[in-house]
Amino acid sequence: MKHLSTLTAHAAVPVLAWLVLGTATTAQAQTYPVTQAQRETAQQVAQDGVPLSELAANAPDQYSVKAGDTLWAISGIFLKSPWRWPELWGMNLQDIRNPHLIFPGQVLYLEKLDGRARLKTRRDGGKEGEDVVIESVKISPRTRIESLRDTAVPTLKSHLIEPFLAEPLVVGELTLNQSPRIVGTQEDRVLLSRGDRAYALGGEGQPLRTGAGQARDFRVFREARPMIDPVSKEVLGYEAQYVGQAQLARGESLRTDVDANGKGVATLVPATIDIISVKEELRVGDRLLPEPPRQLRSYTPRAPVVNVDARIMSIYGSAVRYATQNQVVAINKGSANGLEIGDVLAILKSGQVIVDKTTDARPALQLPDERVGLLMVFRTFERVSYGLILEVEDGVQVGDRLVNPR
Repeated sequence: MKHLSTLTAHAAVPVLAWLVLGTATTAQAQTYPVTQAQRETAQQVAQDGVPLSELAANAPDQYSVKAGDTLWAISGIFLKSPWRWPELWGMNLQDIRNPHLIFPGQVLYLEKLDGRARLKTRRDGGKEGEDVVIESVKISPRTRIESLRDTAVPTLKSHLIEPFLAEPLVVGELTLNQSPRIVGTQEDRVLLSRGDRAYALGGEGQPLRTGAGQARDFRVFREARPMIDPVSKEVLGYEAQYVGQAQLARGESLRTDVDANGKGVATLVPATIDIISVKEELRVGDRLLPEPPRQLRSYTPRAPVVNVDARIMSIYGSAVRYATQNQVVAINKGSANGLEIGDVLAILKSGQVIVDKTTDARPALQLPDERVGLLMVFRTFERVSYGLILEVEDGVQVGDRLVNPR
């Protein structure tokens, strides 16, 4: 958070930030890693510059970063390949030592010399930020608090990804079957919505308790469907349907009553839960899994460090055949295959099989695959990942190939 004093002040717009998704302070942003490979690439480019052939066709001589910009968009302004952000950073390495600590208001200057290009924050002989106009802003006599979330420039528009950090969940075949479940409702209600109260029992040997160290916040999921590899037909995991969130109000207990013969009879009393949010109405039989801790993540578009040959398995949350820009798809490769958050993959549509009618033999010909878009991996599991489609020229469908961008 940044505090604005009670005195009249000059509001110098903070300098730009490539890459924070979620609320973060400058100190937190400094903890985001820059990999050794990215740093080496940047250092090399800082010395040599980028060939003019690698610049975008309409790369401007200067650009003033604005609120609402994204790293992906800014990289694309100067370079043909937006995921090549280390080159962009390297072109300005002396002024931008950590790409996670850049804020709106900075002017970027493109220098072209001897067939190479470099990006700087000042013109030769000039001062950094010389074109930035500093305006005087009168502040009322009280302290105001303003979140850096509102001024930081993220890698991508955060609202495109944030919903899927809670939704979807890939689990093993038995995980949901052994997790806590909703067993009853008040007044025998069939459907539950926000503000309703329900009752649940813990999984095998793990009753729901309210003691120290026990989970109190839960995500609610429905039956898991198999995720089938479109090539091998193997089940890679099960995708659970996210339906809402619940909070534990009272834990399970045992109540002892006395029967007609004077003997004590123990009765299990389910835990009490309150429904605090819903994506769709909950019902008896839905499963509970503990809410994971909130994490700050950096989404840094980059080419994968491993060779990738993957397939799109499904279009998340949609019954349509073709996916478009800003939709999420499931991929048949995961962390076990070397995929990492931020990896950018090219989407290839399989070439059509045609008949060569120019000869009497009329042989079948397989046309080459054509690139139709790009996606970025934003969540990985062991054998499955989820990607956000960033660019698309034609409809993307299940079975389309994903390879390293070129």
